[in-house]
This record gives sequence, C-alpha cells and structure tokens, in this order.
Amino acid sequence: METSLQSIGNHINNIYDNPIMGSLNKKVLIATLYRPEPVLLATTRLGPDRLILLTDKDQDKEQKEAIKLIQDSLGKVIEVKEVKTECYDIVAIATKCVEIIDMQPHDDLIFVNITGGRKTKAIALMFAAYARHERVTKIAYNPEEDKNAIVWLPRLSFRLTDSQKLILEKIDSGTFETIKDLSEKVDLSTAMLYRAIDELKDMDLISTEDGLMLTDAGKIAKL
Repeated sequence: METSLQSIGNHINNIYDNPIMGSLNKKVLIATLYRPEPVLLATTRLGPDRLILLTDKDQDKEQKEAIKLIQDSLGKVIEVKEVKTECYDIVAIATKCVEIIDMQPHDDLIFVNITGGRKTKAIALMFAAYARHERVTKIAYNPEEDKNAIVWLPRLSFRLTDSQKLILEKIDSGTFETIKDLSEKVDLSTAMLYRAIDELKDMDLISTEDGLMLTDAGKIAKL
C-alpha cells in the first residue's frame, strides 16, 4: 500500500507543480472519509484547490491515521479542512453539509465524493448536494472493484415550488393536527393547499398519520 500511496503522492505533486491554466474558478472537493485511498484518488483526478473532509466526532485509530496521512501529503499543496459530524443522524449530517456548501464562495466549483466513510454519512452528503443542486457541479463515487473508475451520480433536485416550500416551513415551525389547522396559517386557497399536501406526501416529505409532520427527507428538502 505504501508504494501505491507514494505513487499517488507523486502524481498530486505533479498536478500542482504544473497547474492547468485558463480557469479562474477554484475547485472545492467535499468528501466523506474513512480510509485515505478514495480521497487521494479523487484528488488526483480533480486537482482541487480546497479539500473538505467529513469525519466522525468519535474517531477510531484508522480514521485518525487517514486524516494525518492526508494532512501530511495533500496539506502541503492545497487547503485541507476537517469537519467533524455525527455518524448516523442523516438530517444533522446533511444540515452540516449544506452549511459547508453555503460557506463556499459563489464562483467556486463544488464537487462531492461519497466513496469513503460510513454509508449514512455518504447518503447525507448526497442529499445535501440535492438540496443545493444549483451549487454542486458533480457527485462522484469510486467503485471498490475498480479504484481507477469514477461513477458520476445523477444530480437530482427536490425542485420544490414556492407553495411547497412555504408548507414545509410552516409545518416545521408549528404543530398542526389537521390540514384545516394549517390552512389558517398559510395564504393559499383550500384547493391549492390540499393539492400541495398530496404532492408532498407522494414525495415522502411529510407524514399525516399523527398530525402534519416532516419526514427526514422533508427536513432536508427545506434546508
């Protein structure tokens, strides 16, 4: 493995010793991390100016070693930042990821790689990319069977209407037992409100079984 990592390190140095001219937009790579190889490979392919690693709040020895290796190698040539998040709370992780995306300069090109780390963290990062569809350039995954391959994942979007966004925000900020209760708080016709509620239920963004409540997907969609 040392030979492979050394080869990757040499390739990274070549990228930054011989930069490609012509692009004024900085590239940002946001990546989940457990083992170092997926992040190192993604960096060699993309050549980012800034690398943001999503790591666990409670790190084991292997993850700590991966972070150190990346800081010691990539940190010499690009900006590397570590952001610690929860491991299994998808909404909390996605919220943090959206905050990270929103903090990047508007002209920067944001790339997301969900290869490493826990599956819940990778899924949360992907959902955050959906919530900020207009800011994310590409979403990538490197299959374990072929470490040199890149699978570009669809850049989906929640594509909510203004009425749908308003309803999600109102439900999130209050307690509504029935649609009639909600109708008193939103400036929508009864027909439009019922239609929007049906659409949000079909999208699995709200639940009506125990009053009107946001699902985890709904909490992420409104970010």
